[in-house]
Amino acid sequence: MTKFDVVIVGGGMVGAALALGLAKQKKSVALVEGRAPQSFEHSQPMDLRVSAISKASVDLFKKLGAWESVTSKRVTPYLGLETWEHPECRTRFHAKEIGLDKLGYMVENRIMQLGLWEQFSQHPNLTLFCPSNLDKIEFGVESNTVILDTGERLAAQWVVGADGANSKVRQQANIGITAWDYRQRCMLINVALPNLPDGRVRDVTWQWFTPSGPRSFLPLASTQDGIQQGSLVWYDSPKRIKQLQSMSPESLRQEVLTHFPQELGDIQVLQAGSFPLTRRHAQAYFANRCVLVGDSAHTINPLAGQGVNLGFKDVSVLLDTIADKGLEGNLAFVDYEKQRRRDNLLMQSGMDFFYKTFSNEILPLKLMRNVALKAAEHSGEIKKQVLKYALGL
Repeated sequence: MTKFDVVIVGGGMVGAALALGLAKQKKSVALVEGRAPQSFEHSQPMDLRVSAISKASVDLFKKLGAWESVTSKRVTPYLGLETWEHPECRTRFHAKEIGLDKLGYMVENRIMQLGLWEQFSQHPNLTLFCPSNLDKIEFGVESNTVILDTGERLAAQWVVGADGANSKVRQQANIGITAWDYRQRCMLINVALPNLPDGRVRDVTWQWFTPSGPRSFLPLASTQDGIQQGSLVWYDSPKRIKQLQSMSPESLRQEVLTHFPQELGDIQVLQAGSFPLTRRHAQAYFANRCVLVGDSAHTINPLAGQGVNLGFKDVSVLLDTIADKGLEGNLAFVDYEKQRRRDNLLMQSGMDFFYKTFSNEILPLKLMRNVALKAAEHSGEIKKQVLKYALGL
């Protein structure tokens, strides 16, 4: 049986970032993952799963030595964010309002994961078990034993669950969750966009609220022949999304042209997929020498694209508390949960309030929220503080 300080189950973006951070702290780390990320070629089509990465997340990648690897592949900076229900009542956020040259980057999830994985070879104290999956955990007083589906046994002071919303680590550690279904699905549609005059590119992400759910746009990178791409996000009932998914690319294109703002232009559909919307929050962030990070601990309505940024905040705080208090005892994890539970719950509740408020068609409420959006556009310092919080500044 091989012994480690920490065994991390789940080698996605969040788990890989934590593994690198702990390795840089000279901890012995095992990372267990069922599938390695696909290698990158510039000719590959864009992935459907794309995240809006904040400055705080970029700073973490730089600290881990992985940001240069990510930017060498495919990233798209964005400078502004707009949200509205009625077109005359828009709230606009721009990087220059808070002294930045950009708000963040649109990055494919696989590329972020790959950029992190490419740093593993620099750390001999980080051992990758891939392809491998967790079979079960045997719990002990001073350490746990992680048994893999390959039969290998790994002993560790702490086991980290970074294995997603349906975390097996969370289940085996007997940590409960509070959850509910939003009764909606989210459809992702990658599109080719018409060229803008003077060679300009789209650098603003936006969200439009409709009675059936939000419609969003994320600017993406250009193809090798210079055609800019975008990611469209369409929230709607499961029945409606199922109908959309059954359509041909041309039929789906017609639906997009009908149900998205005209400013999008005459798009071409490249690919599409969907997933259900569910909120989950673990009732504890650690127990039985297991600790949860990212989607294993919390999932959020993806309304503002904050899900992965919250996961990277988990990583930053956990690295700091471990560096300060070490792995002996549980003081580092008490501090971690104290800091992150409050912030994650606040973001979850804020997104739910926003989502429910804009889903209501009662006329007085509809008028009030449009007045509020119009007022927010001219709120000065308040708007700046909201933007800074969302960016993790």
